[in-house]
Amino acid sequence: MDILSLLVDFFSDYGYLAVFLILLACGFGVPIPEDVTLVAGGIISGLGYANVHLMFGVCMVGVLLGDSTMFLIGRHFGVRALRWRWVNWLLTPARYARVQQKFERYGTRLLFIARFLPGLRSPIFLTAGMTRRVSYLKFLMLDGLAALISVPIWVYLGDYGADNHEWLLLWLKRGQTGLYVVLGVVGLAIVWYLVRKHLRRRSLRRRRTRQA
Repeated sequence: MDILSLLVDFFSDYGYLAVFLILLACGFGVPIPEDVTLVAGGIISGLGYANVHLMFGVCMVGVLLGDSTMFLIGRHFGVRALRWRWVNWLLTPARYARVQQKFERYGTRLLFIARFLPGLRSPIFLTAGMTRRVSYLKFLMLDGLAALISVPIWVYLGDYGADNHEWLLLWLKRGQTGLYVVLGVVGLAIVWYLVRKHLRRRSLRRRRTRQA
């Protein structure tokens, strides 16, 4: 039995709480694919075990809480967290150095991109907290914006294709990379637009202050 079917059976028995806890575990780096978990949550909604809109809300909370926990662990404990066995397993010295290089290259944009990088998401959030590169509020804004793009896609896709697991698996296996690339580009365009709009407003306020 594939992992999607296992999750669907588990979620059908235990509902929203099970989905929430598995997503929280995903945030801690447990090797369960987050996108498959989201799709499974959508499937049980399509099968009548849950309300799809409420499922979307539960998934958003689970995703953001898991991500936030990793960030705040890094922020509170710093590099001391690397002494913990599970953190050291998740964030090896080589991976820690590689993530810092990515931060040097992409800046805080990496926190947005991380949501579309399975396997690197938790290490990136831990490193961001450890290095105190951004405030928690800014982290939550970037991660939340990315989650608002990816989470509903997978949940509502699962709801739509609840009766056809093979079709969903085909999407997950073949379309995942392409979909994330498209979503990432769209998300970056949105971030660029919002930042540009904010800079324009700030520039306009400065001009008005000088004129006054």
